[in-house]
Amino acid sequence: MAKLMPKILIVDDDPEILEIIAEVLKEEGYAVDTASSGTGAIKHIDDEFYDLVVTDLKMPEVDGMMVLRHVVDRSPDTICIILTGYGTIDGAVEAIKTGAFDYISKPVKPGEILIVVEKALRYKHLERENILLRRQLRKKYRFENFVGDSEPIQKVFELIEKVSDTDSTVLITGESGTGKELIAKAIHYNSDRRDNPMVVINCGAIPEELLESELFGHEKGAFTGAHKSRIGRFELADGGTIFLDEIGDMSPNLQIKLLRVLQEQKFERVGSTRTIQTDIRIIAATNQDLISAANNGTFREDLYYRLNVIPIEVPPLRERRSDIPLLVDFFLKKFNEEKQKQKGFAPETMDVLIQYDWPGNVRELENLVERVVILTNSDEIGLDDLPESVREDVRAIESAETTIPKHGFDNAVEEYEKKLILKALDETNWVKAKAAKLLNMNRTTLIEKIKKKKLQRPSVGS
Repeated sequence: MAKLMPKILIVDDDPEILEIIAEVLKEEGYAVDTASSGTGAIKHIDDEFYDLVVTDLKMPEVDGMMVLRHVVDRSPDTICIILTGYGTIDGAVEAIKTGAFDYISKPVKPGEILIVVEKALRYKHLERENILLRRQLRKKYRFENFVGDSEPIQKVFELIEKVSDTDSTVLITGESGTGKELIAKAIHYNSDRRDNPMVVINCGAIPEELLESELFGHEKGAFTGAHKSRIGRFELADGGTIFLDEIGDMSPNLQIKLLRVLQEQKFERVGSTRTIQTDIRIIAATNQDLISAANNGTFREDLYYRLNVIPIEVPPLRERRSDIPLLVDFFLKKFNEEKQKQKGFAPETMDVLIQYDWPGNVRELENLVERVVILTNSDEIGLDDLPESVREDVRAIESAETTIPKHGFDNAVEEYEKKLILKALDETNWVKAKAAKLLNMNRTTLIEKIKKKKLQRPSVGS
């Protein structure tokens, strides 16, 4: 099938220039129409779709600016290039502000025409690809694509839907592997900012001395190795969203600068005194307890409250076990399609997956499904195909549930209760309110039990 060449309209009241440009572009294989007046050009634009319009700026009655405005209004997917003579550069600059892609100075040079036209059409192609990519991303992160019907995760989904169309700052908390970045992307791609960038940065993965430059950019010579100026993530995210993952790892010095961005939407590049205004939405995430960090002095309390406008707490997978079969089915379909397999889990294997505690949460489950789809020889995934760590963990749970206590029932219950409380405290970094919620008991009841059992938080390094 022959490749469909871009269609171009050339507009100029000088027949000689019109013929030169048309001939140059036709020789390159482009489909070319011509118009000798602005009025004729507008009629062409109303009757046909053009990928590109090249129009002279100075024409009687209907000039190039009027043609440009008509294109912007009636055919926004069409790119415009302005032809400008000596003394009309100011008009060409105004045309670019109105929406023209570029301008070409007269006298016309065939080589220059080709370069600018090719650049404009390449830009148009990239723009189309970006639009397609954004549509695919919006489709991927639609709310109905989220997996899970348990009450804890449904509450999270409802909250995401409510906050997406606002500009409020969001703080997503939860254990590693629970899908915090997925939630941040869902908020962005379902918001009014979805056609603008979403910039992701992991604050814990970049050394402190480099993170400031990554966030705010730097000027040439600002520090050793700064051989040229660089735009930071906040500038790149202008009009869109910036996702600051592992925000709890940010240094106190950068926390102060981030606080200013949250308050004023302003910052300076490293090594510069020029203030840059930005329009961004900030979404932050952490697996740390920022309240405890604020109490310890490692995280600014004022920054915490600035970030925590809309809190979203993502439950660990062990608290939404009814979602495990749905997630397994989702990942099975994904990896069966990718690897061209037809694997499925045996009923007893699924039972083990439901009982397992998943310390790595959804990410661990996804990795396991991919692994067994690749490595299992038969179409049915059995118990022996699971990692030994998963089978051992489940066996330990079953053993603890069925072993008859040697030191009396009351002592066994007391010991089991003590272990449960310690486990909840450990998982919540000894935040008693969270531990009580995890154990489904009142905070005051938990505090009484801690005192009665003389439980103490282990010291660092013990």
